[in-house]
Amino acid sequence: METPREAGARLPRTVRIQTADFDLGAEVAVLRAGDHGIGAVASFIGTVRDRNDGAAVAGMTLEHYPGMTEKAIDAMVDAAAARFPLLGVTVVHRVGPLAPGDQVVLVAVASAHRGAAFQACEFLMDYLKTQAPFWKKEQTPQGGRWVDARVSDDAALARWGIAAGNADGPAAGEPAADGGPGASSAPV
Repeated sequence: METPREAGARLPRTVRIQTADFDLGAEVAVLRAGDHGIGAVASFIGTVRDRNDGAAVAGMTLEHYPGMTEKAIDAMVDAAAARFPLLGVTVVHRVGPLAPGDQVVLVAVASAHRGAAFQACEFLMDYLKTQAPFWKKEQTPQGGRWVDARVSDDAALARWGIAAGNADGPAAGEPAADGGPGASSAPV
């Protein structure tokens, strides 16, 4: 039986934050390149919806803390590698202005078997939704609004035995006094 990667062993990975779109086929080809032990690749692509909380969404702007965001995602990949027998991971997250239908995030996970690939992909998305330092501002007909962290995202992470706590206080998801994302530690 395969076991998760030993502590200290570096899992092959790609972690990128970018404004440009990404191509799933190209990303999976790089993930699989040269490793014939890979028997499964599971992927998730998140896209911008045109509605949220009953309101039309004309666009969304994603902000992050450069350097800190990549470090946080890298730690998430390490956590996944400690839980699941993985052979490679790709996480690409876009920032900047995005329109409905645009791709926002890609998580692709390679393993010898599908079960580990599916589980690790879901684990990483649950982790990203609650722990990665990103902030979303939606453009609606009523103006811009910062998107709050969701209790359901914290619950999804909790089923992995990890307490998030980003959506349990009145300040969760609130922007700084100047309208920016700096006052909140609640990623979304």
